[in-house]
Parts: sequence; structure tokens; C-alpha cells
Amino acid sequence: MSFDLDPRFTFDSFVTGAANRLAYAAARRVAESPGTTYNPLFIYSASGLGKTHLITAIGHHARRIHPHLSVVYDTLEHFMEEVMSAIQTGERDAFRTRISGAPLLLLDDVQFLAGQLRTQEELLRAWDALSARGGQVVLASDRPPTEIDGLDQRLLSRFSGGLIVDIGAPDFETRVAIVRRKAEERSQQLGEGVAEALARISFGNVRELQGALNRVLAAQELEGHAVTASEVAVLLGLEPAGEGKPDEFGAFLSEISGMVGEVVAARAADRELAAAILRWEGEGYATRRLEAALSSTLGEAGLESVLASFEQDIERLREIAGEIHALEPEAPELGQLNILRDPDRVSEAEALLEGVRERARPLPEPPSHLGLDQLTFPADLLALRAARAIAEQPGQRYNPLFIHGPAGAGKTTLLGALGYDLRRRFPDLPIAFMNAADFAAELISALERNRMESWRARLRRARVFLLDDVDALGDTERAQEELFHLFDALQRSGVQLAFTAASPPREVRGLESRLRSRLESGLVVELPAPARVEEAAGSTGAGLDDWYLARDRILWSWPYVEDLLVEELE
Repeated sequence: MSFDLDPRFTFDSFVTGAANRLAYAAARRVAESPGTTYNPLFIYSASGLGKTHLITAIGHHARRIHPHLSVVYDTLEHFMEEVMSAIQTGERDAFRTRISGAPLLLLDDVQFLAGQLRTQEELLRAWDALSARGGQVVLASDRPPTEIDGLDQRLLSRFSGGLIVDIGAPDFETRVAIVRRKAEERSQQLGEGVAEALARISFGNVRELQGALNRVLAAQELEGHAVTASEVAVLLGLEPAGEGKPDEFGAFLSEISGMVGEVVAARAADRELAAAILRWEGEGYATRRLEAALSSTLGEAGLESVLASFEQDIERLREIAGEIHALEPEAPELGQLNILRDPDRVSEAEALLEGVRERARPLPEPPSHLGLDQLTFPADLLALRAARAIAEQPGQRYNPLFIHGPAGAGKTTLLGALGYDLRRRFPDLPIAFMNAADFAAELISALERNRMESWRARLRRARVFLLDDVDALGDTERAQEELFHLFDALQRSGVQLAFTAASPPREVRGLESRLRSRLESGLVVELPAPARVEEAAGSTGAGLDDWYLARDRILWSWPYVEDLLVEELE
């Protein structure tokens, strides 16, 4: 069995600096999109500089973004033991299947592959099978692949085919940040200058730095008083730095390289930028803009402008993420941290928000003026009986329902009454009621604004979809294509569908055959031409064309007295 991921080792608890920034950025990219980039990712460094922390953080982050992702984390020594055990027990195939079936394989201490020919062969087999499935491989070692003795050339070739990054010793500022972060994690307060005093001591790696911090904190807890900066060296058994000794702070500053560049103590602006970079990277934000500013000469006003603009963009990113979460707590956009945590991509984050807004926009509601029981269609009319059956059990019968008839027959009235009754009986049921012309207009608007996916997702939220006047889509291409795919998606989900047109589907001009066949797949019913209503209530007129008397449509001699009562006289 593989090991569980150490819960302490996450990206949030990893302090970044010049020496580990590239490895950190590559690890986050892999965690956000396993198998799509930097595959394999090979991280190497001396012991205690954070490579195990990083590959474990990849596993945690990938699981958070992709909850169903299977992650296997193992050390090379344990991997070798499992290989031998599988061979001895005759379970080699089961072992290979478990390893190759994991979409994300994290393998630590790869340097122990040296001379292990059987283990290398098993790793090659598992790797090839995993790669064929689009899986991601991440490896950590204390040396680069070319320095692992006796490494199979096939493995070396695979290592070189991805990204190989190293982690160097942390610079002074990063060491200060590490000390403060670790003290904060233990809810401990450090005296002024203590973190800096610890960071100036030449430790071999981060583990030694943490060990020194542990001694300082233990002394504070046991002795009951805060350790001062001047006591740190004595407490650790080191000679205090005397006058004339070289300034270790300046030596550490010379180590800072890479994207941050050289941070010179004499340049206050650069030091403030470096501190800002460490702060915002520690919170997971991209800092390319600040790194670029390091290479330029900034006055006080220029520095303030750069920092203010950067922080303003971060605040906007936070607002965008908050609004997306409020609109849709499980929105997939929240997982796009490469955008939501990059102040240089605010416009893309705004586009994500607009997409969520479009998807969350309310569905077009059916008219709310009358229901099926208020219509005066003949009681035995098939279209009315079908609509009443649907109103009782949407999605269970007559799906789709297609109503056709001449102008004035009452198709729109009947479809609207069906929507009204469904809303009245099922208040929480998502219902979309649209005219086909509006459907086409919304499609054009979505195309213009590059919001097609969000527009589709919004309509697919419907559990009842009612589309009036399908004739308006005749001879259209894109609108019919979108309706075809929407029809299939909704029907697969058991959504109730109902349509109206002047003619049956086979006679609608310009309708594509594949869409026509789907509209004909349910119940197609006809509404006859409207009855001729002769003189009524003493009228001497020649008669009126009516649409099956509906109370809200008749403007003459209405027999319902309560509707005519304007004021009750005493």
C-alpha cells in the first residue's frame, strides 16, 4: 500500500523565495491540470529543502480541485519492497494495475533507483501504462537524473522529456519568512529581531533552521520569558558574531537569484518589493509584475504606485472569486487558480465572472395570468388533456409534446397555461418558457459576447422547457443546431419538453430532418381553427373571431360580475 499524504505539507504552508519559485510554480501547474503539462515533473534538491513538501502539496491540491482523482504517493524504498513482495507472492499484475491505474503518481527519493534494475523495469512498465491513460508522474530526488548511477537510459529519456527543476538553499528573506510562518503555525510569538537572528545563521537546510526555531520556542515555553535576538546565538551554542566578522546578511543576499534578481540592502525599494513578493507568493498569487519592477529603478512614488496597483488588482480578484462563490458555490471556475490568483489576468477573471453570471441568470418565466382550468377549450380536446397530464407529472408522459394549429387557435395561450400550472404546482421547478425568435436572439447575443458555454448551461438547468412558435427557426442553421443539442441534453435528463408551431413538424418550412424527427418523437396534437362566435349579449355585430373564450381575452359582456365590480355601493 502507498503512504497517506502528510496533512502538514500543502501549498499554503510552503514559503516561496528565489531559490524555489520555479519548482513551486511548476508544482502548482501540475496540481491544477495533472497530465497536461510538465509530465513528468522531476524535482531535485539537497536534503531538507522542501521537495517532499512540494510533491505532497501537489497531491493535496489535485485532490481538492479534482475530488475523485486517485493519488498514489510512495517512496522509492517502499516501492522497491512492494515490487519484491509482489514478485514473491505472485501478485505482480495486481501491483502493476494499481500503480498504472492511478492518474497521479508521486514518487519520492528516486535516487535509490541506482543499480536497482528490477525496480527500474517495473517502474518503466507502470509508467508506460499510466502515460497511455494520460496520467501524471511527479518524482523527487536529492540529485538530478544524470547523476543517478546505473539509471536505465529509457528512464533517463523519460525524465528528460518533462521538466527538471531544482530547489536551492533559501535566501535570507525566505528564511525569515519560514521562521515566522513556523512560529505562527505553533501559535508562538517571537521577540523583535529573533526571526532575523535565526535567519542569519548558516544552516545547511530548512530542517536545521526549523530545529533551531524549536529550541528557541522550547526555551521560551520552559523558562517563561521571550528570547531576545541577542540570546539566539548563545542559546544555540554558537559564538556570537564579533566586530570585524563578515556580515552574513550580505553573503545571503548574494545568493538571491532567478526571477527575483539581486536584492541589494542599499536599495530600499528593492527590499520592499522583495518583501511584497514573498508575502503575496505566500498567499498563492503570481508576482511577475513585482519581479519585473525589481529590474527597474523606482523612486518612492513609483514604488507606491506599483504596489498600490498590484494590491488593487488582488482585491478585485478576491471580489470576483467571492461573487462567483455566492452565485454558484461549486462553480468549476473557482478551480482556475491560475487566473483567479494572477493580478495580470484580471480581465480574464472578469470574463469568468461574466460566464457564471450568464449561467446563473434566471430562466425566462412562463406568463402568469391564467392556468389550464381557466381555459374554455372543449374538455375533450386532446391537446388540453395532454397538457393537464403533463401538469400533473412533468417528464413522465407525452414527452415531447408538439402542439400545432393556425394563427388564433390558442397555441401560445395553452403553452403558457401549462407553464403557469407547473409553476403553481411545483414552485421550485426550473421552468423555461421562450419564443423561438427570442431563442435565436439570445443565441446571437451569446455568440457576440463569447458566452456560448454559459448560455447553454443556463438553459440546461431547466427541468421544463417550453418553446413557442418553432416556425421562427425555419431556414436558420446555428439556432436549429443549438436546439437539436439542447433537445438531446434535456431529454436525456428527463426534462419535460413542449413546442408549438403553425404546422406539424414535417411541414415546418426549412426545418432540418434530424430536429424534425425529434420533435415528432413524442405526441403531436392539433388545435383546430378558432370557432366563429356569433352575436352575443344583444350585440348587433356580425360576429367576432374568438380563441376559445378565455376570461382575460373577452372585452364584451363578461358574465363574471365580480370582475366588473369597481366599487361596492352601500
